Amino acid sequence: MKHTIEKVKSPIKPGEYFLMGDEASADGAIAAGCNFFAGYPITPASEIMVRMVHRLRETDGSFIQMEDEIGSICAMIGASWAGSKAMTATSGPGLSLMMEGLGYAAITEAPIVIVDVQRAGPATGQATRPGSGDVFQVKYGSHGDYEIIALSPWSVQEVFDLTLEAFNLAEAYRVPVFVLADESVGHLRERVIVPEEVERWNRPFASGAPPFDTDDPNGIPSMPAFGQGEHLLVTGSTHDGKGYRKTQDAATHEKLVKRLVGKIRNAADEISRCETYQTDDADILIVAYGFSARASLDAISEFRSKGVKVGLFRPVTLWPFPEKGLLETARGVKHIVVPEMNYGQVSREVERILHREITALPQVDGEGMRPGTIVDGIEQLIGRAK
Repeated sequence: MKHTIEKVKSPIKPGEYFLMGDEASADGAIAAGCNFFAGYPITPASEIMVRMVHRLRETDGSFIQMEDEIGSICAMIGASWAGSKAMTATSGPGLSLMMEGLGYAAITEAPIVIVDVQRAGPATGQATRPGSGDVFQVKYGSHGDYEIIALSPWSVQEVFDLTLEAFNLAEAYRVPVFVLADESVGHLRERVIVPEEVERWNRPFASGAPPFDTDDPNGIPSMPAFGQGEHLLVTGSTHDGKGYRKTQDAATHEKLVKRLVGKIRNAADEISRCETYQTDDADILIVAYGFSARASLDAISEFRSKGVKVGLFRPVTLWPFPEKGLLETARGVKHIVVPEMNYGQVSREVERILHREITALPQVDGEGMRPGTIVDGIEQLIGRAK
């Protein structure tokens, strides 16, 4: 089934603001129609929760601080099935606690939004320092086969925009959606423009339709809410289209998993987004996301001033990764460089897609990606190529 779309006046007063990234995420959620937030304080995401306390009071929404992140994601799933647009915000250790709940949200097709303001890990790591080490975890952290959507903002404006978009995608595809920010963007302050009108997508619903199966080739079933008079069974076990447990039925399980995966993979081209900068004549292509992409622009300017043709490919969606855009942009490029604030996660994905050697430039010192890291790496690459 298809979701419905409505345009509404922004509940946040339109105009220009000077906001922290975390604050912009909260405002983007309210603009999207978020009316339920369950969370637990954790740096560097706590400012989102604090702002949501006030915003939800202003918009008659519901806020609850849970005992931990396990409770937070479970509360969100329940709120989603009660008809709410639900969100939480966390960072590495809290995200790890949510993995079982993530699998439950995936198999019950509960549209929820998780804002992950990444920090340096593993474990407790550096609680207030930036990192980008959760890219694989959000996709592969829970067991079994399922798909999620993950968006990667590189500016405070985009934190606002992509949080709003995350709610729309969650509703449209009935899937958990992540906003994969990092501490550098989450605590950055920049100008944000709030529009007068926003577009909201709402989950598909048809009375009497099965909530866990559909004949529609897009694979997205109707989603009723408790209280609408539908007969609902919501289980984390293998189930048929009406929600009845069929844990020993091979055909039912295969059909369910194929649809859970297929509804995102088959729509990858319409979900995934990317941007390019000075790539038309590039000999060297930087593939970067989040704060690392900002540092890449500085590096590109330095190289271009010296006559070295360097360009940038920026995936806005990390999952599903914009494969077609990367393949097209990388055609004819001599070298591929991937700077990121981890020990090489997206670099592996780029290598898988392009089937060629790439140069990974990891920075894992708990600092924001520095242009110098990228400049030094590319200069060494140029030196080896001579």
